[in-house]
Amino acid sequence: MTRSMSAQRLVFADPGGAAGLAAFLERLLRWEKNAAVRIQAGGQVAGVFARPARFEVLAIRTARLRTPVELDTTVSAGELLEAVDERRGTLTAPAAVTGPPWAGVLPPRSGWSRVGELPADAVRTVATAAVAEFRERTEQLDAEDRTRDRLDALAEEIWSRPLGRTGLPLRAVHAAHALGFLTGDEPAGLFATGTWLRLHTPYGSVAVRSAPSPAAGLSVTPR
Repeated sequence: MTRSMSAQRLVFADPGGAAGLAAFLERLLRWEKNAAVRIQAGGQVAGVFARPARFEVLAIRTARLRTPVELDTTVSAGELLEAVDERRGTLTAPAAVTGPPWAGVLPPRSGWSRVGELPADAVRTVATAAVAEFRERTEQLDAEDRTRDRLDALAEEIWSRPLGRTGLPLRAVHAAHALGFLTGDEPAGLFATGTWLRLHTPYGSVAVRSAPSPAAGLSVTPR
């Protein structure tokens, strides 16, 4: 999906905007070297959306722009990384590519309600423990049992578990940790709208579809 209404050059308003986007793309490409991302810019805000391989979540990195831009395009993550100029704080969107199916179904832009917050250190601890469990249980398998199907089933068992009573699956926490969104000590906000849940920090967001009435039974601390 591609729609460009003006120049495709984006100038970041914040000094660290370009560097932050580059760091996000670098982490994404570690998981999927041929990843595609969708860029949406409207006015003075731009968002980069990605679906990291094997996580089954949407990762979002947003940034403020110095000048208004209208842009909606899907591009190669690798080419976008090369187009980021950290010194000048700019990027020029590369040529569009055929978007993957997920790029056509993004979370809503508005209508989100903050339903709680999660301590950053606690979320990091949960993510680290889940990764350690996966590695330990993988190592306990006999070599002949360490098949892709068996590993996929084990991953699904672990990453489908909810984070406490929030309704947020651990795969969202894993993705946030792997992409560097859980850096720092500021609590992560939990937001909901319709059948979507979103874990948000100053470094990025992870959105997943949830069961209906996602706010029911939440055990997080409201702000």
